[in-house]
Amino acid sequence: MSKLIIYHGSPEIIEKPQFGKGKTYNDYGKGFYCTQHIELAKEWACTEDVDGFVNKYEIDLSNLKVLNLSSDKYTILHWLAILMKNRKLRLSTPVMKRGREWLIEHFMPVTEGYDAIIGYRADDSCFSFARAFVNNEISLNQLSYAIRLGKPGEQIVLKSKKAFDEIKFVSYEVCDNTIYYAKRKARDNEARKAFIAEQEKDDLNGLFMRDIIREEVKPDDARLR
Repeated sequence: MSKLIIYHGSPEIIEKPQFGKGKTYNDYGKGFYCTQHIELAKEWACTEDVDGFVNKYEIDLSNLKVLNLSSDKYTILHWLAILMKNRKLRLSTPVMKRGREWLIEHFMPVTEGYDAIIGYRADDSCFSFARAFVNNEISLNQLSYAIRLGKPGEQIVLKSKKAFDEIKFVSYEVCDNTIYYAKRKARDNEARKAFIAEQEKDDLNGLFMRDIIREEVKPDDARLR
């Protein structure tokens, strides 16, 4: 299980991923973002009217220190804290500002020293759901439901020079934008429609961002599981 086949969707063929490149405000900061799901990588590769490439790699994780946010040790709020730390976010209300600060202060995992991070990918619809939660518009249960709707998939992010030394290029495949951009848009639209329907419901017993701050909810709280 330590050896994985992973994929990276891109406008380019990337035979040798370069350490130190990438945007600092991606989900988990600067790094090389991949997935084990080839169909998702194909969607990420394409933009409207422009074909892309899915690059296939092999990587051995046995010698790498990996932070796996999907393990039982972490909750959705740990993942959300990392997003709040790294992604650009317009803080439109006082509760959103305080919510972001609270999550980073109390749920931000230690990421330094890890060679790779595994966790959900926050596409546009998924990130809008996260913003709605931090702004106290939806409950934690509704956030979890919304993320499942979007089916963002899990991503593997290479963070260290050691991780980049372990990745080996295998091959590439052209991705037709008329197929895969359309699939991405359809999945996003379906998730947003279902989210709007869910948002209109009253989750009277749900745990909201304001409750988490007021009650000083800790990571071991059973309601987060």
